Amino acid sequence: MAAFLNLKDFIMTNKFRFIRTTLLCLWASLAMLGAGVAGAASGPQIDMEVQAALKTLYASSPTAKALGDRATGILVFPKIVKAGFVIGGQDGDGALLKRGKRVAYYNAAALSVGLQAGVQSFAFAIFFMRDADMEAFEKSNGFEIGVGPSIVVLDSGAGQDINTLTSKSDVYAFVYGQTGLMAGVGLQGTKITKVDR
Repeated sequence: MAAFLNLKDFIMTNKFRFIRTTLLCLWASLAMLGAGVAGAASGPQIDMEVQAALKTLYASSPTAKALGDRATGILVFPKIVKAGFVIGGQDGDGALLKRGKRVAYYNAAALSVGLQAGVQSFAFAIFFMRDADMEAFEKSNGFEIGVGPSIVVLDSGAGQDINTLTSKSDVYAFVYGQTGLMAGVGLQGTKITKVDR
């Protein structure tokens, strides 16, 4: 009977330790993301980072460059920071470009639950190929990836025939520049909202 009680105490103690550790890690992840939002970059800084990120993407992917030359608009997020332990979040600022000129600033944020631990950063760019999709995005009050127009996610290093690609979809995304300890990057569920900077 005493052995059973000791086992029960052991399980309860470890359960509470796991819950406490999980909550502490969640708090740390959210605090880190909150600090990133509180220290949001200024408009000119975002403009500079967006241009540098787009230049990096074009240098690594002729397909992205070809799509960029034809795109109605390009939404670029130069640095998204993702952190988490079981529950995670990601956040970052970017800008919408039309004919190479910035027209608005946006924030991309997402929460996720699952097997994850660590911190990473990455960049992504979304190419709108048709005016209708571009206008729908601009008129939306918060755009969520995975809801609305179908977005084809491409590997920035893969060679693609641009003529074949443009017959498949009207919106393309490239994820690139991944650094950090977390495996995999997903855009599904990312909420994009217009912001003032």
